[in-house]
Parts: sequence; C-alpha cells; structure tokens
Amino acid sequence: MQALVEANIPGARVAAVIANRPDAAGLAWAAAQGIATEALDHKAFASREAFDAALQASIDRHQPDLVVLAGFMRILTADFTRHYAGRMLNIHPSLLPAFPGLHTHQRALDAGCRLAGSTVHFVTAELDHGPVVIQGAVAVADDDTADSLAAKVLRVEHRIYPQAVRWWVEGRLQIDGLRVRVDGGQGHGELLSPQ
Repeated sequence: MQALVEANIPGARVAAVIANRPDAAGLAWAAAQGIATEALDHKAFASREAFDAALQASIDRHQPDLVVLAGFMRILTADFTRHYAGRMLNIHPSLLPAFPGLHTHQRALDAGCRLAGSTVHFVTAELDHGPVVIQGAVAVADDDTADSLAAKVLRVEHRIYPQAVRWWVEGRLQIDGLRVRVDGGQGHGELLSPQ
C-alpha cells in the first residue's frame, strides 16, 4: 500500500485505506499522509457474508473507481467480488497459477523452483485465479530461505503493482477471459535479477 501511495500515479488519488485489522500498521501510516482510514474488524461479524457486506458499504462510501488489495488476507465472497468485477486488483507473492494461497515462498523452495515472483491479477471469486495483469520474477538462489526469497519478491511487488494500477488508470487494460491485454504493446512481465 505504501509503495502504491508513494508512486504518485498521475490521475490517481487514494480515496481511503480500509483494513480488517484495527492494529494494521498501514492505517497509521495512511492517516499520517492525510488519507482517510477505516478499520472493520472481521471478528466482530457473525459471518463472512456480513463482514463483506459491511466492507462493501464502507468502500462504496468512498466511491472508488478501483479497489486495490494490499496485504488483505481474507477470502472474499462471490457477491463481493462480482460487485467489483473488472475493477479490483490483488497482488499475490507467486507466479500464478503456481502456489495460490499461503506459504508461497517456502512452497516454491520445496518444489525446487529456479524462478519465483509475484503476480498482479484481477480478483474473481476463485482464490488467486483472476486474469493476470503483470508478473515479475526473480532468480531463486541455492542459499535462499523463505525470508530471503520473500524480501526479493517484495522488491518486485513494489515495482509491478504501481505499474498495473498505472495501466488501469490510463485505461490500457482489457480483460479477455483469463488474459489481460495491455494496450500500447507493453509486455506482461519482467525478469528481475536478485538485488
């Protein structure tokens, strides 16, 4: 979230930062930047559907054109994802479709992957399965741990997520099934060397 705000994407304004954990560090950082913040503790709701309805109402009060998930570790209901179809992005720390869900870095190491990375995708009801906008990859070193690999992938995330949002703001993303076309001929990914 901080990388997105600091990218100062032309034509974009962060309307609000909303978290499902009242203690999320991003809330204090966003408030210090003058961005509206809200916390909706998912534990205070009787069901996933009730939480998603409250979250949707909270988001809609801010009237965003695009919803960008960053560190939001909740599975969203089909009704919620349908409401924001084509205008909700997520970033996942693997080269989807490999390793959806949790513990992606350790799973990549356990599988002997020589490349790992991150994927920005449109959100659908199926977990970590929506149309891919952009991917960034890093080489996996023989001495990488889950933590060192996570740090390399995070640097990639800070580059590709702002790029995906920039393309969306510029009206360059066209969803075609599970493919996303970027108008203007820009590629969908990059290979980044470990830094």
